[in-house]
Amino acid sequence: MQLGTLFVASHVLASGSVRETARSLSLAASTVSTAVRNLETELALKLTERSSGELTTLLASNDVREKLAPIVQSAEELANWIGTGEPSRLPIKIATMERFLEVADQGSINRAARRLKLGQPQLSLQIATLEKALGHRLFERQANGSALTEQGSRVYAIFQSITQEWNDLKASADERYQRTARALRIGSIIPTGSESWVARCLGALVADWNARRSKNALSLVLMTADDLREALKSGRIDVAILDSVFGLERFQHRELLKTDMVLIAPPQSRERTVAELVEAHAICTPSSRTGLGHATMALSHERTANRRHRNQDITAADSLPVIVDLVANHGYISFLGRVSAMPIANRVRIVDLQETIPMSYHVAFNHRKASADASAMIIAAVAKIVAEPVAEESAFA
Repeated sequence: MQLGTLFVASHVLASGSVRETARSLSLAASTVSTAVRNLETELALKLTERSSGELTTLLASNDVREKLAPIVQSAEELANWIGTGEPSRLPIKIATMERFLEVADQGSINRAARRLKLGQPQLSLQIATLEKALGHRLFERQANGSALTEQGSRVYAIFQSITQEWNDLKASADERYQRTARALRIGSIIPTGSESWVARCLGALVADWNARRSKNALSLVLMTADDLREALKSGRIDVAILDSVFGLERFQHRELLKTDMVLIAPPQSRERTVAELVEAHAICTPSSRTGLGHATMALSHERTANRRHRNQDITAADSLPVIVDLVANHGYISFLGRVSAMPIANRVRIVDLQETIPMSYHVAFNHRKASADASAMIIAAVAKIVAEPVAEESAFA
């Protein structure tokens, strides 16, 4: 990481604009953008994002900008001292500064080279290149080593300040990276509510996991079943609780529970049969890409010829809480697994289908041992929650 890069990136975080920074510092916009990306990579932290073509600084950028302020001040001091007045163009790397400091502390290029595990000629060349870039002789070569010149002592103070501030900032990033690397990312279908088996399962998982004082922190995310499959494939999550393992053949997976499909209707509805309910109400269902949505296709409203609400149907509402609200408060009907419908029986009317359509939920996971451990705990949690056959109301009393 170069000192000029840190100066440029800090300017972007302060102004919130790549173009403004480029104009102010007389740099190409691509150079400025690269400086920001390099800083984000070094810190393992997203500091900016683009929205509608505009750069937006994220909350984390405020803290980074404050911690970069002493480095920026030192860069300005150094640029003014060597007479360039352009800290954005300082090509000096943090690593070079640290090697200069080591030579000064050891009083010898040979001793410093041994400690740094570098060749003596290589380190001598780097010091000579640094002296040329700064335009000052930094060391007096003596018979028993190297001593700082007056200019070298001034550079020593500046470099010591810069490296200390940078290492403090980098240490926070390294710690954050280690936490992220250790974290176990659990993805789940969105529960119908806090009383649902999914929410209760995840709650039990977190409580048991933390009680065991696992070295892996848990990170929970809720997604649609389709998004869960893609996230597992791309490695963004380690474990997925979902209603279908279609397309996940290369992952390990276990069945969590079996249930059957039911229709949920508004509490005030009076129609007796599924056919009458389908004919009289608008329908909301998950996307056909999900296991639940695919099973619902067997009950397609196309089988009922005279539907009054066909043009009001929503066939891709992949949020179960939204589906429940549409049914409970807006006169829609939908289809759910019985295990998901039972906990909301006080909000909707549950109607059995004339034909049994089986459904099952699964946990799929990658090769990490922690993933297998978490999956085993999820299976155990579900077994406790659904101790009786899922079709029995007593299981949710």
